[in-house]
Amino acid sequence: MTSTSDAVNTFVRADSYVTLHYRIEFASGQGAGAVFVDTFLDRPATLQMGVGQWAPGLESLLVGRVEGEHFTVELPAAQAYGERNPELIQRVSRETMRDNAPPDAEFEPGDMVEFVAPNGGRYSGVLKELGETSGLFDFNHPLAGVDLQIEVRILGVL
Repeated sequence: MTSTSDAVNTFVRADSYVTLHYRIEFASGQGAGAVFVDTFLDRPATLQMGVGQWAPGLESLLVGRVEGEHFTVELPAAQAYGERNPELIQRVSRETMRDNAPPDAEFEPGDMVEFVAPNGGRYSGVLKELGETSGLFDFNHPLAGVDLQIEVRILGVL
C-alpha cells in the first residue's frame, strides 16, 4: 500500500483569522529602530482580518501569505497609519476633560485620555499641554507619519 502526502497550504484571505507573532519598529524619524510592539517575546496574537484590528495597509501585507511564512517588510507611513493630520491637534475644554475622566483624575502632559463621542463611540488623544481652561490634544494615531518595519511569523490561519 502506498500513501501519498500532499501538503496543503493555507493562505491568508481577507476574512481569515490569523494567529501570528509580529514586531513593529519605527523605520524613520527620531525614534528609528525603537520597537512599538513585539509579540515574539510573549504570546502570539490572533487577528480577525477585515474588522479594523490592523490598518488596511498592514492587513494587505498578510493577504495571500501562507501559514508558516516568516517575513519582514518596510511600510511607508502613507500605507501604514497615514500621515499626521494637523487638524487632529485640537484644544479640549477642561469641562469636557472632567466629563470624560474619573472624578479624582489628575491630568499631565503625555497622558492618553479617552473621550466619548456623541454617537457613543470612543476615541483617544495624547495631552500635549495643559492650560487654565483647556488642554491641547493630539488625536493622531501614535504611528501616524512613521515609516514602519514589520516582522511577521504566521502561525495559523482559519
